[in-house]
Amino acid sequence: MTNTEIPKFPMPRCPGFDPPAEYERLRAELPVAPVRLRHGQTAWLITRYADVRRVLSDPARFSSDPAKPGFPQLRPVVDKEAKPGSFLVTDPPLHTKYRRILAAEFSAARMEALRPAVSEIVDGCVDALFADGQRADLVRHVSVPVPAKVISLLLGVPESDQEFFIDRSRRHLDRSLPADQVGTALAELEDYLDRLIAERVVEPGTDLLSHLAVRHLRTGELTREEFVGMSVLLLVGGFETTANAIALSALALHEQPGQWAELVADPDRAVGAADELLRYLGLAQHGVVRAAVADMEVGGQLIKAGDGVILALSSANRDAEHFADADRLDVCRSASDHMTFGWGMHKCIGQHLARLELEVVLRTLVRRAPGLRVGVAFAELEFLMDAPFYGVRELPVTW
Repeated sequence: MTNTEIPKFPMPRCPGFDPPAEYERLRAELPVAPVRLRHGQTAWLITRYADVRRVLSDPARFSSDPAKPGFPQLRPVVDKEAKPGSFLVTDPPLHTKYRRILAAEFSAARMEALRPAVSEIVDGCVDALFADGQRADLVRHVSVPVPAKVISLLLGVPESDQEFFIDRSRRHLDRSLPADQVGTALAELEDYLDRLIAERVVEPGTDLLSHLAVRHLRTGELTREEFVGMSVLLLVGGFETTANAIALSALALHEQPGQWAELVADPDRAVGAADELLRYLGLAQHGVVRAAVADMEVGGQLIKAGDGVILALSSANRDAEHFADADRLDVCRSASDHMTFGWGMHKCIGQHLARLELEVVLRTLVRRAPGLRVGVAFAELEFLMDAPFYGVRELPVTW
């Protein structure tokens, strides 16, 4: 295959919930395919569930460190070295240290203890939705404020500062903005969190930042830079994906006949429905990337040390070899082993919180607004086609 024949990545997708159509062909014919990135770099695109899971389960041969040769550059500007505290792009033993510090704070039991507070937040946001008249924007009133309020509560971010961090978080992830504006947004987030951490060191409370400050910063286990970097990831990661998942879930449940009615008839299905929606929606548009540090055969293809690898999570989630009738949304399906949170040691630290928030929103909406429906034609909706996390800009609803 010549360089001109190598397909470009990212591959285009159509508005809706399906990943790029090319993924289906690649899963069947070329599950480990060469692709060319925007800046000329080539990498291997892996599209089958079993292969994606295998690579993510092998950190000894596939590195998350952007300094490694071949590490795929999906953004115009990529730091060649992981910033202190950036646990998403570090390998053991540093990643092990960061993960150990955070694991207990984000355990399933700890997140379940937040259920009453999350339920109260969701009810308040639904109240605001209803107060806006007989037609209102679900994104503005529910999808954005619910995760913003929850992560603020968890970290100890004052309510008065939520608009600031929502704006800077979205700018930091907006690939349509010039690189300097993206960098400025990140710098402002870092400065803000540095000031907040300084306050927690002097006067700790009961929030997560206070716990980390007392247990790990004061003791010298974390540096101030590491703490700031870690906090940025928690703040942005705890907000953006869940915000998009909530709006897309409401839309998908109404686009697929009978799915909303299933939840209205049995709200307890919301637990499994949250995972099925996370599988189905294709939230992680471009997947995750790794650099091979040792030779390994995957899907019949030899990947050599120094090669870049892109793991198409949304393609793995639509692999019919793993999920029967994978292109259909089915809230009765068991899909807890979906790939939206990744797999292995880098599996999303906030997965339990994200599931809880989406489940509570679904339960609340079917209970309080069983007649909810989308208020505009599907073709009128604006999808976030080039953002790292897929979403919809607005979702007018009636009830």
